[in-house]
Amino acid sequence: MPYLVPAEGKAREGKQAVAQSDMAALTAAAAAGSNPTKAEFDKVVTDLATIRTAHNALLAKLRTAGLLAP
Repeated sequence: MPYLVPAEGKAREGKQAVAQSDMAALTAAAAAGSNPTKAEFDKVVTDLATIRTAHNALLAKLRTAGLLAP
């Protein structure tokens, strides 16, 4: 859908960002006991790193497409 760019005074077509693949399923599950084990905690840390990577990749693609400010 075209939109008006006031600074340029003409219509421009919007750009579409590059596709971002879906994130893999999370590996963490609810803790078995009242306190999580080290292995359970490590899964949460791994999942958080995966989410951060996917989030940053998406932001980079939106910036490249001109949909977010650099």
